[in-house]
Amino acid sequence: MVAGMWMRSTMTYRSSFAMTLFASFAVTFFDFVVILLMFGQVDGLGGFSFGEVAFLYGATGTSFGLADLTMGSLQRMGGRVRDGTLDTLLVRPAPVLAQVAADRFALRRLGRVAQGLFVLVWGLALVDVEWTAVKVLLVPVMVVSGAVLFSALMVLGASLLFWAQDASEVTNAFTYGGNTLLGYPPTIFAKELVRGVVYVVPLAFVNWLPALYVLGRPLPAGVPVWAAFLSPLVAAGCCAVAGAAWRKGLRSYRSTGS
Repeated sequence: MVAGMWMRSTMTYRSSFAMTLFASFAVTFFDFVVILLMFGQVDGLGGFSFGEVAFLYGATGTSFGLADLTMGSLQRMGGRVRDGTLDTLLVRPAPVLAQVAADRFALRRLGRVAQGLFVLVWGLALVDVEWTAVKVLLVPVMVVSGAVLFSALMVLGASLLFWAQDASEVTNAFTYGGNTLLGYPPTIFAKELVRGVVYVVPLAFVNWLPALYVLGRPLPAGVPVWAAFLSPLVAAGCCAVAGAAWRKGLRSYRSTGS
């Protein structure tokens, strides 16, 4: 209901919404322009063709866009804890997490989703893949699981803000930073970094592992082939951890004291 209220408010000024939606699409597309310019000078990047990099970029971009659309408002949690406005949400008969996520719901973020989806379809049209039913099914599963995993990281970061109200940039390092990292092939990064996003912060399950299976390439960091199908389980595990952290943070909240 809260999200619907903000959507109706946004659609009151349709021309303004159309312009902000296009601006969101265009601004995020400039990130991909860097890759376009790069491939204007080289034929491959870390052994990956343009279509393969576009596939990686589009997959993580779509997943992150969906997570940002639904959970992007959690970045304001630090301010709510500082000024005590979280108290208002605590007395309402609705889950606090849902209220925070729906507050100031920004429909313009669909521009980021559209941009990621556009590049993903472009990449799929260019890659030379021997498609099977498993690979076809793995693509939407990868995108949805990636969105859930990014959402879990956003909730986990918002939970941290109960204790460190000004630490939102720490979360951004793993969400926005992770989105940028996953847009490039793992072969251009140090092995230690690749192992970190596989075994420590499992960002590789957003797109690297399932996408490499689809492309018929070996998985990084000594990961077995069957790990490419674990994205839904990893996303569920991250949600469980994020949920536990959120509940602990909510129990520790003591308002402003004023």
